[in-house]
Amino acid sequence: MARKIPEIVKYIQNFQTKEINYAFQKNISFSQLSMYSNCPKQWSLQYKEGRKIYSPSIHTVFGTSLHEALQHYLTVMYEKSGVEADKEDIIGIFEESFREEYKNQYKKSKSIHFSSPEEMREFYEDGIKILKHVTKKRNLYFSKKGWYLVGCEIPIVMPPNSHYNNVVYQGYLDVVLYHEPTNKFHIIDIKTSTRGWNAQAKKDEIKQFQLILYKKYFSEQFGVPIDDIDIEFFIVKRKLYDNVDFPQKRVQIFKPPSGKVKLNKATKAINDFIDESFSKTGYKEREFEKNPSKWNCRFCPFSESPELCDEEFRKKINNHTNSEYPSNK
Repeated sequence: MARKIPEIVKYIQNFQTKEINYAFQKNISFSQLSMYSNCPKQWSLQYKEGRKIYSPSIHTVFGTSLHEALQHYLTVMYEKSGVEADKEDIIGIFEESFREEYKNQYKKSKSIHFSSPEEMREFYEDGIKILKHVTKKRNLYFSKKGWYLVGCEIPIVMPPNSHYNNVVYQGYLDVVLYHEPTNKFHIIDIKTSTRGWNAQAKKDEIKQFQLILYKKYFSEQFGVPIDDIDIEFFIVKRKLYDNVDFPQKRVQIFKPPSGKVKLNKATKAINDFIDESFSKTGYKEREFEKNPSKWNCRFCPFSESPELCDEEFRKKINNHTNSEYPSNK
């Protein structure tokens, strides 16, 4: 017998977000905030000037396909049962999504391969290990006792700053659960990682701001008291360390602090981004500063475009020592 869905869950599931009017509105996202925080110039080139460079990646292929498989499994689990979810060919769903996403990115990158068969096989097998672990140990991470699935990819569309109604924040929440006995909501963001987040990654406030802002905007969009919303990063590891003496977990749960202090910091960060980048009619006409570092420039798609990022500036970066700008090792 099907459970009766709580009214608040039905309300959110049936909620219609407003369409963005691109004739006068600009949409922003957490990825834009993150890019701007790292280097305003890169953000300006990509979004203000529209010089988008498509960069395919086996990591995004893997992340997208694993998200789809896990979200499908959780949907069946909560809408039917864990037994029915276990009957789903979750590996097959992952494999099909993995193939299709690679094809999509391959076509977008002018039919140039960006991975090798060996690397693809490695990522595919890593995905199988993750899925087998999560489905086998699902009771460690997910419960149906009093819990309801609100949805996967729940859209958030709203102006984050009342002074700029032409700027709209857009995001999608990976998984949202509702616990009826406590009237609490649980927002989960699934992250794929090679070996998990270390202490430095957990302390990265910009990373934390993604879920903190989701919590804030979920509260405002659906009228849910902000104290009734919990957040967590559900981090799945592709690799485990070899020859270690301590037990390792395939899944890492990280719940970032999201009290008043953190909410204020996240709100200030998004408001500063909007104030510095937008006018009430569009983008601000100003020179956006560059923020050179070994890390930022290594992954910047414009680093090999001297006409966009001047040669003298790039030489300055290359002359910095690795101790000043450590490489990604």
